[in-house]
Amino acid sequence: MDVQAKIAMEEKGLTIVRFRNSLQFEGKNYEALSMDLESLTGKDVIDAENEARALGVRAVMLESSKEYQAIIAAKAAHVTVDLIKALPAKEFSSVTGEVQGFLLG
Repeated sequence: MDVQAKIAMEEKGLTIVRFRNSLQFEGKNYEALSMDLESLTGKDVIDAENEARALGVRAVMLESSKEYQAIIAAKAAHVTVDLIKALPAKEFSSVTGEVQGFLLG
Protein backbone atom coordinates (compact mmCIF):
# COMPACT_ATOMS: atom_id res chain seq x y z
CA MET A 1 0.00 0.00 0.00
CA ASP A 2 1.48 3.33 -0.97
CA VAL A 3 1.56 6.38 1.29
CA GLN A 4 -1.32 8.13 -0.51
CA ALA A 5 -3.58 5.10 -0.16
CA LYS A 6 -2.75 4.83 3.55
CA ILE A 7 -3.49 8.53 4.07
CA ALA A 8 -6.81 8.18 2.25
CA MET A 9 -7.80 5.20 4.40
CA GLU A 10 -6.79 7.01 7.60
CA GLU A 11 -8.85 10.03 6.54
CA LYS A 12 -11.85 7.71 6.34
CA GLY A 13 -11.26 6.75 9.98
CA LEU A 14 -9.47 3.49 9.26
CA THR A 15 -6.38 2.48 11.18
CA ILE A 16 -3.96 0.38 9.13
CA VAL A 17 -1.21 -1.74 10.61
CA ARG A 18 1.13 -3.06 7.91
CA PHE A 19 2.94 -6.33 8.62
CA ARG A 20 6.67 -6.82 8.10
CA ASN A 21 5.93 -10.20 6.53
CA SER A 22 2.68 -11.54 5.19
CA LEU A 23 0.66 -13.81 7.46
CA GLN A 24 -1.03 -16.98 6.23
CA PHE A 25 -4.11 -17.66 8.34
CA GLU A 26 -6.83 -20.18 7.55
CA GLY A 27 -5.94 -20.23 3.87
CA LYS A 28 -5.86 -16.46 3.43
CA ASN A 29 -2.85 -14.17 3.07
CA TYR A 30 -2.72 -10.97 5.14
CA GLU A 31 -0.21 -8.17 4.55
CA ALA A 32 -1.93 -5.59 6.75
CA LEU A 33 -4.85 -5.17 9.07
CA SER A 34 -7.37 -2.42 8.51
CA MET A 35 -9.42 -1.50 11.58
CA ASP A 36 -12.44 0.78 11.58
CA LEU A 37 -12.26 1.70 15.24
CA GLU A 38 -14.43 4.77 14.74
CA SER A 39 -17.39 2.61 13.70
CA LEU A 40 -17.47 0.62 16.93
CA THR A 41 -20.54 1.13 19.08
CA GLY A 42 -21.11 0.96 22.80
CA LYS A 43 -22.61 -2.48 22.25
CA ASP A 44 -19.38 -3.62 20.58
CA VAL A 45 -17.38 -2.41 23.58
CA ILE A 46 -19.73 -4.08 26.08
CA ASP A 47 -19.70 -7.32 24.07
CA ALA A 48 -15.88 -7.22 24.06
CA GLU A 49 -15.86 -6.63 27.82
CA ASN A 50 -18.18 -9.60 28.39
CA GLU A 51 -16.05 -11.80 26.13
CA ALA A 52 -12.85 -10.77 27.93
CA ARG A 53 -14.40 -11.39 31.35
CA ALA A 54 -15.63 -14.82 30.19
CA LEU A 55 -12.05 -15.61 29.20
CA GLY A 56 -10.92 -14.80 32.72
CA VAL A 57 -9.60 -11.27 32.27
CA ARG A 58 -9.80 -9.60 35.67
CA ALA A 59 -8.00 -6.32 34.94
CA VAL A 60 -9.66 -3.39 36.66
CA MET A 61 -8.95 -1.21 33.64
CA LEU A 62 -9.73 -3.41 30.63
CA GLU A 63 -8.14 -0.93 28.22
CA SER A 64 -4.77 -2.15 29.53
CA SER A 65 -5.53 -5.83 28.85
CA LYS A 66 -3.99 -7.29 25.68
CA GLU A 67 -6.80 -9.86 25.53
CA TYR A 68 -9.45 -7.11 25.57
CA GLN A 69 -7.52 -5.04 23.05
CA ALA A 70 -7.28 -8.07 20.74
CA ILE A 71 -11.05 -8.60 20.96
CA ILE A 72 -11.70 -4.95 20.12
CA ALA A 73 -9.20 -5.12 17.22
CA ALA A 74 -10.95 -8.19 15.82
CA LYS A 75 -14.33 -6.45 15.97
CA ALA A 76 -12.94 -3.33 14.28
CA ALA A 77 -11.21 -5.36 11.55
CA HIS A 78 -14.09 -7.83 11.04
CA VAL A 79 -11.81 -10.81 11.62
CA THR A 80 -11.64 -13.46 14.31
CA VAL A 81 -9.72 -12.82 17.50
CA ASP A 82 -7.76 -15.98 16.64
CA LEU A 83 -6.27 -14.14 13.65
CA ILE A 84 -5.20 -11.25 15.90
CA LYS A 85 -3.62 -13.70 18.36
CA ALA A 86 -1.81 -15.46 15.51
CA LEU A 87 0.09 -12.30 14.59
CA PRO A 88 3.81 -12.21 15.33
CA ALA A 89 4.54 -10.40 18.61
CA LYS A 90 5.68 -7.15 16.96
CA GLU A 91 2.55 -6.87 14.80
CA PHE A 92 0.32 -7.98 17.68
CA SER A 93 1.81 -5.24 19.83
CA SER A 94 1.31 -2.67 17.07
CA VAL A 95 -2.35 -3.65 16.65
CA THR A 96 -3.12 -3.71 20.37
CA GLY A 97 -1.22 -0.45 20.87
CA GLU A 98 -3.40 1.24 18.26
CA VAL A 99 -6.51 -0.04 20.02
CA GLN A 100 -5.30 1.12 23.42
CA GLY A 101 -4.48 4.56 22.03
CA PHE A 102 -7.93 4.78 20.50
CA LEU A 103 -9.69 3.69 23.68
CA LEU A 104 -7.71 6.00 25.95
CA GLY A 105 -7.27 8.89 23.50
